[in-house]
Amino acid sequence: MKQSTYLKVPLARVGVLIGPKGRAKKRIETVFSVSLTIDSESGSVEISLNPEAKDVSALFTVRNIVRAIGRGFNPRKAERLADEESALIIIDLIDYVGRSKNALGRVKGRIIGRYGRSRELLEELSETMISVYGHTVAIIGTVDSLNVAREAVLMLVKGAFHKTVWNFLYAYRRKAKKKRAEIWEELQEPREEPQEPKAELR
Repeated sequence: MKQSTYLKVPLARVGVLIGPKGRAKKRIETVFSVSLTIDSESGSVEISLNPEAKDVSALFTVRNIVRAIGRGFNPRKAERLADEESALIIIDLIDYVGRSKNALGRVKGRIIGRYGRSRELLEELSETMISVYGHTVAIIGTVDSLNVAREAVLMLVKGAFHKTVWNFLYAYRRKAKKKRAEIWEELQEPREEPQEPKAELR
């Protein structure tokens, strides 16, 4: 029985999903043992598992990769989702500011910043990858980093000062570094060898 899943991507992103001379599409198909059927007129994408594929979860992984490409990531960045610890979240800005082009433009400008600097800082401090495309903000990262990046983005959406958001992210980063250092120290601690039981004197 054929195992497939379907989704749609914006028409403007179909070319990116296919890639120059079909290379991006071919790479995804080869790496994950799937077949992509792409309708260039509607943006509809069918992802089918190849008969020889052993991992059914590849359908879910490739679906996320295609979604990420559709929301503005280049294929190589989107492929980070093949890592078991990485996930994708998509924030629809319409849910927070409505459909007004002016409101959407203003909020997107706050997230991206002049010359893209705000977005770069968001990525650096939260250790995620962020794409602002259309009326969405897509984020790729680990579960912990996704939560903090989402919170930071929503703070900006709701009008928080950039300085307040950076302080929030710096605090998260310090806490994350401390946690990693503690885990590293625990791994380095020598383990005591179990002692041989002493023979009882009779």
